[in-house]
This record gives sequence, C-alpha cells and structure tokens, in this order.
Amino acid sequence: MSTSTVEPHGSSAPAGTTPQKLRIPFAIRFAVLLFLLVAAFLLTLSWGTVSIPLSEVVSILVGEEPHREIWKTIVLDLRLPRAMTASLVGAALGIAGLQMQTVFRNVLADPFILGVSAGASLGVALVIFSGAGASAAFAISGVVGNSTLVVGAAFGAACVLALMLALSAWTRDPIVVLILGVVIGSLVQAAVTVLIYFGDEARTRAFVNWTFGSFQRVTWEEMWIFLPATVFGLLAATLTLRSLNALLLGENYARTMGISILRARAAILGSASLLAGATVAYAGPIAFLGIVVPHLARGMFGTSDHRVLMPASMLLGALLALICGILAEFPRSSITLPINAATALIGAPVVLWVLLRPRRRVWV
Repeated sequence: MSTSTVEPHGSSAPAGTTPQKLRIPFAIRFAVLLFLLVAAFLLTLSWGTVSIPLSEVVSILVGEEPHREIWKTIVLDLRLPRAMTASLVGAALGIAGLQMQTVFRNVLADPFILGVSAGASLGVALVIFSGAGASAAFAISGVVGNSTLVVGAAFGAACVLALMLALSAWTRDPIVVLILGVVIGSLVQAAVTVLIYFGDEARTRAFVNWTFGSFQRVTWEEMWIFLPATVFGLLAATLTLRSLNALLLGENYARTMGISILRARAAILGSASLLAGATVAYAGPIAFLGIVVPHLARGMFGTSDHRVLMPASMLLGALLALICGILAEFPRSSITLPINAATALIGAPVVLWVLLRPRRRVWV
C-alpha cells in the first residue's frame, strides 16, 4: 500500500504553506456552511405543494400561531420530520463516505461499498415479496407497515456488516476487504434479482419505489429510533479521528503511533456501516452523497486533516441532502421526484470532476 499523503485539492505549495485562495479562516468557512444549512432547512419547511412564507415558518417554530392553522400542521407534522431526516441522512452519508475513502485510499469509495446497502435491499425484498404481512405491498407509502420495512432493512444490513467485520479481521489487506465487499454485495444483489423475477407486479413496483429513496418515510414515532441511532453512529465516528489521520500516512506509520490496525479498521468500518445501515433502513439507498461530500469538503477547506474534514462533511452532507430534497419538490404541485434523481444531478458532475481533473498524489 502506498504511504503517500493526500495533498489539498489543487495545491502545489510546500508542506506547511497554504495557497492564497485558501487563506480564508476555517471559522469563516464553517460559519458560511452553517448559515447556508439553516437557510436550506427553513426553505425546506417553506417549499412544497403548499407554499408557506418564511416569516410564518419561523413564527411556527418559535411557538407563535400562524395566520392559517393548517400551516402549523404542515410544518410541524409533515415537513419538519422530512427536513430532520434529510439533514441526518446527509450528515451520516458524508461522514461514512469520508471514512471509507480514507481507509480504502480510494477516491470513489462510498458508504455502501461493503455491501451494506445490498444487505438492506435484500431484507426489504424479503419483507415485500414474502407476503409475511397483509400490508407488505403498501409499506412503501409510509402509512402502513413502514416499521416492517425498517426492521427488514436493518436486519439485512446488520447481517452483511457482521460478515464483513469477520472477514476484515481475517485479512489485513484493505484492498482485499474492498474486493470482498464488492463480491458479497453482488451475491446479495443477485438474490434480490431472483426475488424480483418471481415476484408479482404490485410487489415489484413497491420494491422499486423503495429503491428510489425518500426523506418522507420517517414519522415522529420513528424519529425517536432513527435520531439516536444516527447520533450514536456520528459520535462513534468522531472516536476514529486519530486513526483516520494516521492511516493517511500508511499502516506502518499508524503502527508507530501505537494504533492497532485491526481495531482501528473494525471501529471505522463498524461506525461507517452503522451510519449507512440506519440511512438505508429509514430513507432507502441514497446514491452519490457519500462519494461527493468528502471531495467537496476537501476542496472547500484545502486540507486532509479529519479534525476539519469530519465536521465539514457533516455540515456539507446535511446541506446537500436538503438541497436535493428541495430540487425534488415541485412547488404548488403534488409531483415529487425520487431523491436519487436529485442526488444524481449534483453528484454525477462532481464524480466526473474527480475523475477528469489533473492528476495529483492521492490514495492508490
């Protein structure tokens, strides 16, 4: 494995120096991100089939009565859980993507590279196609049976996670772990394909709708599970900061720092998979965010220090998820695009930029 460091994007300056264009203090950049995040959050509460003035949204959030009582119901019961879900999903995928790209030293690694998404898809497919419950075919609506889908997705993701952690303990080569994740993911996806092939049209349509991803499935009742699970995963990820920074310089350097590679990798993969599994269970397989957010964070802050990149990825991930949710909504219309269509509009150009920009020293 190469032990080369990761230089700031677009930087050719010597170590310890900062290019002129990146001399804006980090505090200001974080303040800008936080401002944009708050603005996007409020716009999400205002934007939709029924347009609600931002002043009314703020009044509702601070406990004042709006001019129309229905606006309070729309904001607090429908749009606030959706905005919170989008923020948590974006933050979780951004952090998990950062961890995966560092541990595998691969610019295109994402949170689902270990097959966690495929395992969750298999769990959901088993719930929908097995006919275990009368509401299985309608679970996608989020009105009836959504908790059944969550249990199925969480169980499938946990099974694949347990298998991958066992395999990562068996081999010390992260590239081998990466390949094993791709192979296992393909095998699990093959099982999903078989279930779809023999499934009826209604259940197949329900499963396909689930794969589109959505921020609207989490109700207040489910938020009491989704929120703690995601926050726990984010806190667990922060405990891997020292290991992530050490791994940037290679495993040999990390060992000289007194870091156990086996334990560090298990902690990183475990927290990333927990974040990805919770996201898939409640929002479906959301594409691109886990890949693009870490690159945008590195480009914006011009550093490889995870003490900066981790909070930056958290804020950027939440911001991008909210923006994608806004793009998917047609104002004054009942039409809502799949979230994965919106994430692709933002994510695909960023991935092309990563692949086609001038080469520099990165993970190999």
